[in-house]
Amino acid sequence: MIHLEYMARAISLAKLGLYTTDPNPRVGCVIVKDGSVVGEGFHRKAGEGHAEVNALLMAGSQAKGATAYVTLEPCSHFGRTPPCSDGLIKAGVAHVVCAMQDPNPEVAGKGFAKLEAAGIEITLGVLEDQARDLNPGFIKRMETGLPFVRLKMASSLDGRTAMQSGESQWITGPHARADVQKLRARSSAVITGIGSILQDDSSLTVRADELGFDDAEFAKFVASRQPLRVVLDSLGRLPKTAKILKQDGGTLVVVKHGVQLHVGAEVLPLNIDENGLDLPALLKALGDRHCNEVLIETGASLAGQFIKQALVDEMVLYMAPCLMGSEARPLFQLPISEMADKQLLNIIDTRMVGDDIRLTIGF
Repeated sequence: MIHLEYMARAISLAKLGLYTTDPNPRVGCVIVKDGSVVGEGFHRKAGEGHAEVNALLMAGSQAKGATAYVTLEPCSHFGRTPPCSDGLIKAGVAHVVCAMQDPNPEVAGKGFAKLEAAGIEITLGVLEDQARDLNPGFIKRMETGLPFVRLKMASSLDGRTAMQSGESQWITGPHARADVQKLRARSSAVITGIGSILQDDSSLTVRADELGFDDAEFAKFVASRQPLRVVLDSLGRLPKTAKILKQDGGTLVVVKHGVQLHVGAEVLPLNIDENGLDLPALLKALGDRHCNEVLIETGASLAGQFIKQALVDEMVLYMAPCLMGSEARPLFQLPISEMADKQLLNIIDTRMVGDDIRLTIGF
C-alpha cells in the first residue's frame, strides 16, 4: 500500500509535464526516507533536468539510503542530460520502485541493470497501467515507430459537423473549444486536410488565452511550444496567404509525387492511390520526426480515410446539445452498407465539458 501511495504521487507529478515535455516522456519521481518525502520532481521540458534529477536536488544528502519512486525506468545513456541511473547511484539511493520499463528496445532494462550492479534494490510494475497512460505516444513510437493517433471531432446530437454550405463555427461551446486547445498542446503534430484550410483558413495553433488555465504564465509557457501543422494537399492548392503558414512551430505540406508547391513551408511528397495520399507513410514520416501524439482535426472525408485504414488509436468526440438536420454534413464518410460491417468501438470515458458531452473512444 505504501508503494502505491508514493507511486500515485509520482504519477500526479508526471502529469504536470503533460503539455511541455514533448518529444520526451512525462515522468515523475518521489524520494522517500524513513516514511517521509524528502524530494520530488517531474520532467518539465526537453533539454531540462529529468524527474530524478529534480527530485535528487530537492532531497540533497537525505537521498542516501532512501527509496526513489519513478514512473519510468531511469535512463542509462547520455542525451541532452546525463544518465539518471548514474545520479541515483551517486546519491546513494538504496531502493528504486519503478512503474514500468523503458519501452525503447535499445535501452530497455539497461537502467535497471546499472542500478542492480551498484547494489540498488529494484521493484518493478507498481501502477504500471496508470504510468503507461501518461505516455501513449512515446510508448507506441518506441514499440512501433509510429505516433499515437487521436482524432478530434465535434458534432450535433444528430451526428452532423457542418451545414451543407460548410458553415461550422461554432457547434460546441467555449469549454469544449478550450479542451481542444489542450489536445493540441499535448500533441507533437496536428493533421488537417486542404479542404478545411480553404473553408476556414484555420491556424491550428495553441493559444494561451484560450487554454482555460488559471495560471496565465503557465498558459504562456505551454503555448510557447507549438505543434507541427501538417496539411494534406495532394494537388498543391494551399495559398501563400494561408494563416497556417504564418505561425510558430512549422508547417509540413503533404502533396502527391510530382506536384510542385512553393509556399515557404516544407513539402513532403507521397504516393497516392484510390484512397488518396499514403497515410501510413505519413505517420511513419512523423514517427521518424519523433512525433509522439498526433491530433487529426479535419472533415468527414479524411477522418473516414483514417478510420477505414485502421490508423486511429483514439477519438475524442464533442457532442453539442443541438440538432442540425439531415441536410447537414455527417461525421464521417465511410463505405459501410451492411449491418454486419458496422465498426464496434470502445467508450473509454464520458463527461460533460460545459454544456457539451465529451466522449473518449478507443478503436
